[in-house]
Amino acid sequence: MNRELVIIGGGPGGLAAAIEARKNGIRDILVLERDKNLGGILQQCIHNGFGLHVFGEQLTGPEYAERFVDELKSLNIDYYNDTMVLNVSKDRVITAVNSKEGLMNINAKGIILAMGCRERTRGALNIPGARPSGIFTAGAAQRFINIEGYMVGKKAVILGSGDIGLIMARRMTLEGAEVVGVFELMPYSTGLKRNIVQCLDDFNIPLKFNHTVVRVHGKERLEGVTIAQVDENRRPIRDTEEFIECDTLLLSVGLIPENELSRDAGISMDRITSGPVVDESMQTSITGVFACGNVVHVHDLVDFVTQESRLAGSGASKYIKGELDKSKKVISTKTGRGIRYVVPQNINSKNINESANFFMRVDNVYNNVYLKVSFGDRVISKVRKNLVTPGEMENVRIKKDVLSEIGSGELTFQLEEV
Repeated sequence: MNRELVIIGGGPGGLAAAIEARKNGIRDILVLERDKNLGGILQQCIHNGFGLHVFGEQLTGPEYAERFVDELKSLNIDYYNDTMVLNVSKDRVITAVNSKEGLMNINAKGIILAMGCRERTRGALNIPGARPSGIFTAGAAQRFINIEGYMVGKKAVILGSGDIGLIMARRMTLEGAEVVGVFELMPYSTGLKRNIVQCLDDFNIPLKFNHTVVRVHGKERLEGVTIAQVDENRRPIRDTEEFIECDTLLLSVGLIPENELSRDAGISMDRITSGPVVDESMQTSITGVFACGNVVHVHDLVDFVTQESRLAGSGASKYIKGELDKSKKVISTKTGRGIRYVVPQNINSKNINESANFFMRVDNVYNNVYLKVSFGDRVISKVRKNLVTPGEMENVRIKKDVLSEIGSGELTFQLEEV
């Protein structure tokens, strides 16, 4: 099978990229989705708060996804559901399988990776104890309750303050369960401030920082957990251990970009984001292979995923039509004090329309700082921030004429005290 553009993943990232590519003149597009429906994780996110940036209104996850699914279908873009992609080669050959087409080898002029991310599981945490039922990742519990219609437990402890965990604290409470508390290893929340207010404060659910689960109890079903405070090195303090009776433990301990296909293809990866290194068009280190959304780095808001994915769809279209400038004269991004990573990692100013948007996360909670972008001794941008936290992504937009003037070199992103 030969295709102009193949998009791996039919979630919000893949859908937005496909639609943008069609609007930019690419006629032959195929979306491959391993679930039975398009929409990705949004299908189970029945709470509102989506679409404020893109549509200027509050939507639930399924409503947000439906708008893109309807547009995809109205543009007659091909898609295969229930399709597993097994391999992506360096020369852009995709091996995939489903029950209708069987085993497929698809030669693509361009590929967009939009596989999203997965949750870190109990196995990655090495929590001692047996393997009783009642231990779930927060996303798995969300799917059981919101899509399958099963209640996962009656008395829950939540480990980690990621957004899914916070939202599930509220969801479990609304469904009649008792949520004993949310316990976070770090001294700050890894979720959005609005979720702490709406999901915990409004329901009087306690949130304790510098705490973790050190043991699970029970053989057939979870009977309780032992929690403990941790020191500055995040090691449990022995005398602070406390037993909490519960039948459910939800884990909200981080998301990992789903990049097995990317690594097998030999794409250069960023060790901080665990996603591909990308440029201004979201192109990876392999020519003609683009990436967008949570497969590149974990986003807070689906609106930002949509914006980034439109960039990938536009970039892939330009590549297929031979309109991307291939100059090696690029600007690379560098992290300074307080900044963990910056995406994109490389910029060719000739491929930017009006401006480039740089996304980043800080490494701690900082009050009253400047977010500064500099080129050598020259300050490009300096924005005052009252509060920055690792749970909320920051972004800086720099105009094309400024980047064109720089041409090549290193842009440094850092925090500076007021």
